[in-house]
Amino acid sequence: MAAKLYCFGESGNAYKAALTMELSGYDWEPVYIDFFNGEARSQEYRELNEMGEAPLFVEGDTKLSQSCVIQLHVAEQTGKFLAEDRNEMLRWMFWDGQKGSGQQGGLRFLMNFLPEAKRPQEAIKFLSGRVLAALGTLEAHLEGRDWMVGAAPSLADFACCGYLYYPEPFGFARKDFPNIDRWLDRIAALPGWKHPYELMPGNPSDRA
Repeated sequence: MAAKLYCFGESGNAYKAALTMELSGYDWEPVYIDFFNGEARSQEYRELNEMGEAPLFVEGDTKLSQSCVIQLHVAEQTGKFLAEDRNEMLRWMFWDGQKGSGQQGGLRFLMNFLPEAKRPQEAIKFLSGRVLAALGTLEAHLEGRDWMVGAAPSLADFACCGYLYYPEPFGFARKDFPNIDRWLDRIAALPGWKHPYELMPGNPSDRA
C-alpha cells in the first residue's frame, strides 16, 4: 500500500518531502489538505498530527511530521540522496528550516495569500531583508558547486529549493542569483522532477 503524504500544492515544506519521494521512486500518493480553510487545524487532523501542520507522512503504523524528518526516512529506506558527509547535509537542511524556507514561506504567505488590505507592510519589509540575506548565503555557497553537498544531489538540495520554484513573488528573482538559477535548473533536470503545482494538489488557480 502506498504511503500517504498529507500536503497541498502551495506548501514549499510539503514540496521538500514530496519531491524527495518522487525522485527516490518511493511508492506514495498525495492527500490534499485544505490548509487555507483550516483543515490542518481541525480536531480530526490534529489526531493525526498534533502540530496541526503539513506535510504529514503516513505509512502503516508510521506517522512522521516535519519535512526534514520525512526526507530522512525516505532516504534511509531507499538508500538514495544521502550525502557522504551526513553532517554537512544536515547542517544545510537545518539551516533551510531556520533561514531559508522558514522565512521564505512566511514572507510569501504575507505577500500573496492575505487580502491586500491586511498585508502587514512593516513585517514584510523586515522579513524581506532577512530572506534576501539568506538567499545571498545560498548564492555564495553555490559558487563553483553543482550541488549543496559533495558531487551529487542530496536531501540538502531538495530542502533548500523548497520555495524557489513558485511563481508568486516574495523578493526572489532567479536572474538576480545566477548560481541559484543554474542549481535550480540542475535539480529540474533530474529524472522524475515535477513542479510543486504538478506534484501536489491545490494551487491558487483552484480558488480563483
